[in-house]
Amino acid sequence: MSLCTGPPPTAADVVVVGSGFGGSVVAERLSAAGLDVCLLERGRAYPPGSYPRTPNGMGANFWSPSDGLYGMFDAWSFTGLDALISSGLGGGSLIYANVMLRKDPSWFQQRHPYQPGVIEKWAIDYDMLEPHYSRIEKFLDVQEMPFDKPDFQLPKTAAMRDAGAGRGDFELAPLAVRFRDADGQPAVGVELPPAEYPNIHGRARRTCRLLGECDIGCNEGAKSSLDHTFLSAASHHGATIQVGSEVRSISRRDDGGFDVGVVVHDFEAQGSRPRRDLTVYTIKTPRVVMSAGTLGTTYLLLANRARLDITTPELGTRFSGNGDLLGFILDADRPLEGTRGPVITSYLRYPDEADSGLLADYGMYLEDAGYPAIAAWMAELTQSGDGLRRLLTLIAKRAYSRATHRRRTSLSADVSKLLGPASFSENALPLLGMGRDIPDGTLYLREMGEGIDPVLDNTWTIRTSTEYFATMIERMSTLAGALGGRFELNPSYLLRRVITVHPVGGCPMPTTHSKGVIDALGRVHGVPGLYVADGSVFPGPVGANPSLTIAAFADRVAENMIEDQVATRGSL
Repeated sequence: MSLCTGPPPTAADVVVVGSGFGGSVVAERLSAAGLDVCLLERGRAYPPGSYPRTPNGMGANFWSPSDGLYGMFDAWSFTGLDALISSGLGGGSLIYANVMLRKDPSWFQQRHPYQPGVIEKWAIDYDMLEPHYSRIEKFLDVQEMPFDKPDFQLPKTAAMRDAGAGRGDFELAPLAVRFRDADGQPAVGVELPPAEYPNIHGRARRTCRLLGECDIGCNEGAKSSLDHTFLSAASHHGATIQVGSEVRSISRRDDGGFDVGVVVHDFEAQGSRPRRDLTVYTIKTPRVVMSAGTLGTTYLLLANRARLDITTPELGTRFSGNGDLLGFILDADRPLEGTRGPVITSYLRYPDEADSGLLADYGMYLEDAGYPAIAAWMAELTQSGDGLRRLLTLIAKRAYSRATHRRRTSLSADVSKLLGPASFSENALPLLGMGRDIPDGTLYLREMGEGIDPVLDNTWTIRTSTEYFATMIERMSTLAGALGGRFELNPSYLLRRVITVHPVGGCPMPTTHSKGVIDALGRVHGVPGLYVADGSVFPGPVGANPSLTIAAFADRVAENMIEDQVATRGSL
């Protein structure tokens, strides 16, 4: 059992592109069934303790190989939306906030994005996913934070409960985080016993230390990210797990199989090398599962459309940010201590038109959002005016004491006053909103000129989702008011832009009013052997955090591949 960093194998029964919530689940299921699986991840592996925390390390922790950057964060900017995704073994699980909510049973129908007044249904429903939801939850040991125990009685969680009373349905969030020791008792920072399969990093894991660092990588291994779970199990079952391996091309062969072109990044090399200058290795396979995420998968299928003979006009359509919006509660009348705990601990759910029958209802979730201690320091630095006044007061006081010969040698109280009460960060809390925006964006390739790879672009804007976001902003403002605070939006919204960490769509499944790019089992129309299993398959927003629904759909895809004997060892 080991990670592979060199050239990939020349052949495999199945090639899985990407190691996020889709690819890792597929790799585990198929390798457990005895198939020769090769999983390709472009980024590096991050064992516990390897996530950077210094300013220098954080500044270099971005993904742009052409600029010599091989880090974890991959930032995109489109016309009406910015997106932050992940590059690394485990995909989005490395930076997500651990929430594993099921998609609401009534939310598998939605307003048609292109035909006002029309309601459409997805090709899958809750009952189809239910057994797969259960399997994923069990595998990841999903659990709620034990809020009733003293170490876990967090002020921000209590504030959400109190502020949401009578406004939304308050619940503790189901989290893929380990809070309990080997005896099942809540414990902070204790070593966990080994799993039934060896850890792919060969490192021990610990229970949550409540550091608020989930979104920048968990150095304790308390987060049940996919490298510690499904990918470790897949490797144990014999899957080849490649890191630093980026797919550049996918071609269909005359015999119906595929040639997958891969370049290998050297993370230790100095400087940058254009991808087109790297050696391309070819893997022959009868089956390819695309799980590179909404942006990665859609880009690769658009770029290789002719090589794969993909004829559907719906490739790239039904894109949205899953209704994501970031806001802030400031100057609350109580400490919120956002630096304590996992990033998200609870949520308020608001009904949708599908639940209530009221056109004014837009389904959404509002969630508390923590942050690491370094973010609190940075927030306090924004209050430079107060700090300057405290500094000038100290200087004046010391000068006066010297002039009057009353100088004190103890400075402890003065230094404490200089640092100040830090009430700005102590009484502040980010709010994360997500829900049912309108998925009417299209991802497409924009040409950049001769010799330059085209770039992915997108047409989505907030224009058709304005009422949805206005409702969310009103609800966030009400929560801030209930805590005696004020509400501030992420500044980008003033420019009619949102930031998403949950992009969905681009390779949608069918609805009652559209044929989609894939069928309800992830098979790409007209291209036998090619599958998609990631967030790009959804024809609209999940509404809740999409991670669990992506994993459940991928589990369903893999199970069908096995049951139909599609994934059998064949000639290459």
